[in-house]
Amino acid sequence: MLSDTSYLNPTYDPWVVCASVALAIFASYVALDLAKRVRTPDRAVVFGWWTGGSVALGTGIWAMHFVGMFAFQLPLAVGYDRILTFVSWLAAVAVSGMALRVASRETLTMRDLSFAAVAMAFGICAMHYIGMLAMVMAPAIVWNPWMVALSAAIAAAASAVALTIFFWLRRVSGMHAIGWQVVAATVMGIAICGMHYTGMAAAHFPTGSICLTANGLRGDSLGMLVLVGAGALMIMTMFTSALDARMQSQTARLARSLQVANDELKHSAFRDPLTGLCNRLVLEDRLEQAVMRAERHGGRIAVLFVDLDGFKPINDSFGHTAGDTVLQEVAARLRALTREGDTVARIGGDEFVLLLEDAPDETFAEVIARRTLTMLGRPFALEGREVQLSCSIGVSLAPDHGSPDKLITRADAAMYMAKHAGGATYVVWTPRMDVDVRGQVDLQSELRLAIERNELELHYQPKIGSRSGRVTGAEALLRWRHPVRGMVSPAIFVPLAERFGLIGSLGQWVLDNACRQIRQWQDAGTTLPVAVNLSVHQLRREDLVPRIRRALEEHRIDPKLLTFEITESAAMEDTQTTMRSFSELSALGVSLAIDDFGTGYSSLAYLRRLPATQLKIDRSFVHDLDQSVDALAVVKAVVSLAHALGLEVVAEGVETEHQRDVLVQLQCEQLQGFLFARPMPAADLLGWIQDNQAPQPAAARVSAA
Repeated sequence: MLSDTSYLNPTYDPWVVCASVALAIFASYVALDLAKRVRTPDRAVVFGWWTGGSVALGTGIWAMHFVGMFAFQLPLAVGYDRILTFVSWLAAVAVSGMALRVASRETLTMRDLSFAAVAMAFGICAMHYIGMLAMVMAPAIVWNPWMVALSAAIAAAASAVALTIFFWLRRVSGMHAIGWQVVAATVMGIAICGMHYTGMAAAHFPTGSICLTANGLRGDSLGMLVLVGAGALMIMTMFTSALDARMQSQTARLARSLQVANDELKHSAFRDPLTGLCNRLVLEDRLEQAVMRAERHGGRIAVLFVDLDGFKPINDSFGHTAGDTVLQEVAARLRALTREGDTVARIGGDEFVLLLEDAPDETFAEVIARRTLTMLGRPFALEGREVQLSCSIGVSLAPDHGSPDKLITRADAAMYMAKHAGGATYVVWTPRMDVDVRGQVDLQSELRLAIERNELELHYQPKIGSRSGRVTGAEALLRWRHPVRGMVSPAIFVPLAERFGLIGSLGQWVLDNACRQIRQWQDAGTTLPVAVNLSVHQLRREDLVPRIRRALEEHRIDPKLLTFEITESAAMEDTQTTMRSFSELSALGVSLAIDDFGTGYSSLAYLRRLPATQLKIDRSFVHDLDQSVDALAVVKAVVSLAHALGLEVVAEGVETEHQRDVLVQLQCEQLQGFLFARPMPAADLLGWIQDNQAPQPAAARVSAA
């Protein structure tokens, strides 16, 4: 209770009071901003922000009290004890550290809030009243206990409000957060000032009091220094906080972008980007899981290996965009065909695999295979036109067909059998196919070494002029003399080379050796044109023409002595590539021939555009000339068509004199077949030519007959 002693009548500088209120609001705003920084998961960052934030915020609150005390004016000189002033600053920093520590928690219970508010109120009061005790007065300051209690209550309430606001602002984001943060900082600043000026009102100074520390910290200049220094410190802290917030925001955006990129990478790693189907990696994983489930429950697994027939011409005729559209439609049809638990995967260009779990038996797999044939046999709409496709399917089952880890390989082998059967069908795997696959793998390994071991040979079959009866050239035919297997038929190893990517090496070997042989014959005094077969795989190679040019230059061969024969089916498989390659080869000066004509589906307009000089009638039509009127009609039509296009006609597979006579009458320019000579080594060909040159033209022999 206050006595009847008279007291000094203090006054307040309104401008300094306003400055203290503004400083309190600013300090509160910085405190709210710092409360966000101490919630990052990085402990080192949290400790740095907590330490720096405690110092900056404590200094701001302490400075507000200090400035407020400067606003308090007594009719005597006033100064402050340095040690007590420093202790009051430590109290402010400690209170700020406690507030930021509580603000960093994930949750705030009522019990925690009450305890923290009381503790912070105690610290704030300690800071305030120690700061006032730094004015060492004689006689001592007289305190109004009710006002002191009220100031402590205000400090506790302000602390509770501040902590509640800290947590409430976490749920607000964007521009709204900044507005609410300003409002909250204003409420907190006014509450802090209310506590301060209530505490100041609790102090009474008896008349005649003197300040024993009047020579200590004092002066308006000191007050301004404290105000500016504290303000600058908090401005720097807020700027650093804003910069950190921006960096964290950018980091968060980068993290989100990285997450999106990572998700896309995972999707591309496990999904086919064009069709969205599973890729081989996912297929193998699901197959492994399906095998474990089947072994556990005694079920069956079926694998269908689906390969489209005739897909390449779609890319050539309509473009790759149209081809992609077809693949996407195929994927959609296969999805619609399978059950929810089944897997559809794309593992190659036009290769798909269906993994069917819980397959009752082989009949079930065959039913799905037939449905697949029907589904993919329906027309595809492309650029306003309907395009028809088919597919070849290989089927394998586990455990019926042995080890589950070979299901895809065996289905692949069965699919190749379906291809060899003409396509548009399915084949179920049998043990014989496994033997064939192993044999093919062994054979292709030996074929890779055949060139190095000099096991390959070129045999030459002469071509005979129908009117002169003399040799007009020869066709180079590849032979493989295996040290154990003997002579391996080209019908066996050429498709094998195409399947395993060896056809390019074989084709280059044939080209080099044919050119070398032409040069040897020329050096021996004989000029003999040679025809070499080109596969569709060689036609697709970008370096085909440069390779041929180098071979011609290396062996000093006139390009007119070299003819390249391309089968009609190969020429039609990739029309754009064929046109480009034919044009480049024609510019090189070599001759071009369409081989096996009549077995494909050549367009007359397309054939007319090709810069070919020869047309070779397929041996199947020549063979049937002896007993088929239809074969004769076809040969007549082909010869007439060729002559109309300015092409020479070569008939291959001539084996009887009757066939020869008919072809001569039809005016085929050149004949080739066993009737004249079988393919022979180069060393035997020159001797055969000298011994078998007919003295009389074949046309004369036909007339005499």
